[in-house]
Amino acid sequence: MRPHTGFTELDKQAHKMVFAYVLGKMEEASKGVEINWKGLIEGGIFEFLHRVKLTDIKPPVYHRLMKEKSEELNRWVLKSVRVHIEGIDKDFAARFERHLGNPKYHELEKRILKAAHYLATNWEFEIIYQLNSTIYGVDETRTDISNQIEEHQDLVGVQKILLRKKTHAFLDLVGQLRFQRRWAQTPRIPETSVLGHMLIVAMLAYFCSLQLEACDKRIYNNFFAGLFHDLPEVLTRDIISPVKNSVPGIDDIIKEIENRQLEERILPLLPVTWHEEMKYFIEDEFKSKVILNTGRTAITSDQINEQYNENSYNPLDGELIKACDMLAAYAEASLSIEYGITSPHLTSAHKTMFENNDYKRVAGLDFTPLFEYFV
Repeated sequence: MRPHTGFTELDKQAHKMVFAYVLGKMEEASKGVEINWKGLIEGGIFEFLHRVKLTDIKPPVYHRLMKEKSEELNRWVLKSVRVHIEGIDKDFAARFERHLGNPKYHELEKRILKAAHYLATNWEFEIIYQLNSTIYGVDETRTDISNQIEEHQDLVGVQKILLRKKTHAFLDLVGQLRFQRRWAQTPRIPETSVLGHMLIVAMLAYFCSLQLEACDKRIYNNFFAGLFHDLPEVLTRDIISPVKNSVPGIDDIIKEIENRQLEERILPLLPVTWHEEMKYFIEDEFKSKVILNTGRTAITSDQINEQYNENSYNPLDGELIKACDMLAAYAEASLSIEYGITSPHLTSAHKTMFENNDYKRVAGLDFTPLFEYFV
C-alpha cells in the first residue's frame, strides 16, 4: 500500500521495526529493564496489519477516528484479518485483540513501538519537507510530529537519535534501503524495496518460529536476522543471482566484500556491545547456528529442534531465513506475473524457484503448500 505521501506502508513499517530494535536495545543497556522482545515483535506485526487496513486514511483523520471510534475500528480490522491469521498460532488472534484493546498489555513495548513510529514518520517528513516547505499546513504537521517525539524523550534511544550522531546515521543508512528496488532489471508490479522485503522475510520467519514452538531467544534471533539479512546491500546494492552465478567463486568474493563493508562502514555506527550480535545476524545469514562452549557453531535447523531449542544456546535458523527469503521472492514474482507484468528473466526465475526443492522442507516445516499457493 502506498499512502498519500508517496512512501509505501511496507517500507515505513520495516524502518519502524529497525527503530524499535535500536530503542529496545538502548533501554535494556542504559536502564537495565527487560524488554519483552516477543511482545515487541508481535506488537509491531499487529500494528503493521492494522495500518495496512487503514493506510489510505490521512494521519489527522486517522488519529481523530482512533480517538473517537477506536473500539469500532479495531473490531472491524480484527474481523477483516481474522480469517487470514487463525492458522498462525492458536492464540495469535486473541493476542492481537488484546494488543489493540488493553492499554496495559506490553505497555513498555507499545511505547517503544509508538516512538519508533513517529521517528520513522519524521525520517520521511524530513525528505518531504525539503521540497514542500511552503505548502499550506506543512509546518503544523512538522510541529505535531515533533511534539509526539518529545513525548517519548524519556526513552534513552530517542534522546540519542535526536543528537543526530552515530545512531541517527545508522538509521539513516538503513532508510536508504527504501530506495533500492528489488528485481531492478525487470519490470514488476507491485514494486518492492529491499527494506520492505526484509520485513516480509522477518515476519515469515517469526510465523515459522511459532509453528516450531521456538524458545524466546530463537524467535528473537530469527526475526531480527530476517530483518537485517540484506543490510550489507545498502553498500553493495542488490547483486542479482545471474551475476553471482556467472563465474565460479564470485559469490564468495561478494560475501567477503559485504563482510568487510559491515566491519568498516556499518558496525562503527552501533555500540560496540552490539557488534557480535549484528555479525551473528548477518554473517553466514543462511546457515543455522548456535553458541556452544567452543563459540559459534554451524548446525542444521533439525538439530536445533532436537537438541538446542533453548535460550542458553542462542539458536538461529539461517536455513529458515533462506526458505522465507525464497518464498518472499517467489511471491513477488508470482504477483507481478498474475497482474500481467512480466519478462523472460522474471518468468525464468519464477520457474527456477518453484522447481528448487532445497528449501521446501526446513526444520520439519513443509514450504511446498506455501509455494503452491502462489502458482
